[in-house]
Amino acid sequence: MSSTNLKLFLGLVKAPLIAVALLAAGTSSAAEKSLSKEITEARQESQIWTTYALSPYLRASDIKVTVHDGKATLVGNVEDDVNKELAKEIALGVSGIKDVDNQLVVKDDYVASKSTGRSYGEAIDDATITAAVKSKLAWSKYSYGLGTKVTTKYGRVSLTGTVDNAAARDAATHIAAGTRGVVSVNNQLTVDASKPNVTDSAKSAANETSKVLADSWITTKVKSTFLYSTNVVGSDIEVTTNNGVVTLSGKVASGAERALAIELAQNVRGVKSVNATALTFG
Repeated sequence: MSSTNLKLFLGLVKAPLIAVALLAAGTSSAAEKSLSKEITEARQESQIWTTYALSPYLRASDIKVTVHDGKATLVGNVEDDVNKELAKEIALGVSGIKDVDNQLVVKDDYVASKSTGRSYGEAIDDATITAAVKSKLAWSKYSYGLGTKVTTKYGRVSLTGTVDNAAARDAATHIAAGTRGVVSVNNQLTVDASKPNVTDSAKSAANETSKVLADSWITTKVKSTFLYSTNVVGSDIEVTTNNGVVTLSGKVASGAERALAIELAQNVRGVKSVNATALTFG
């Protein structure tokens, strides 16, 4: 075979191979894009559904979510028009969702089917309450260092473990009951007689308070205590701390809210005193 004919033969053989390789590369790229799209849409569906499950207004609703090409389709039942609109706005708030086909049906007498256990949203609510109560107990100068176990179910908090005196037991009840979302408190804490007596505990608390804690730490804990507590709008109260002295300023709705804000701040470990002259109501 001449060199010219050999080149022609090789060219005829290579052409289909190159075509097949290019086709395979194109197919692989298309498959990757398709897979990436499916993952994105699944993530968007999950994010929308999870937000519904966490919402106290939508968690009991029967809503199914599908996403395709940036469009979310909502199907199911809700109890009023407000919830239907809320479901739409939540879906539009998810990154990548450009349009919503809201097929939700409003039924005034709609009652969600009851499950045998806590819903996902209720479980998250309970976990949040437990974390808030534990945090407030850890920050409190009255119950610092207590061996307290906190459990929550349907907003009902149970406290178990031991404390060194009745005052600490009462403080734990007060702290838990004042936490946002708590329905009731079952205080099963027992006073351990082998622990230090009330006088020794008071001295220990005084020594703990005398330790220098960063003013920024105290400010953060006071603000967090307001955030987690009922009957206090923490966002309306400005908190500053200087050498352990906490200053509260801003406006509250009533004298009761003002008194509670002062009490909550005083209960935070490391606080020496609270200046609330600039905290007014009216």
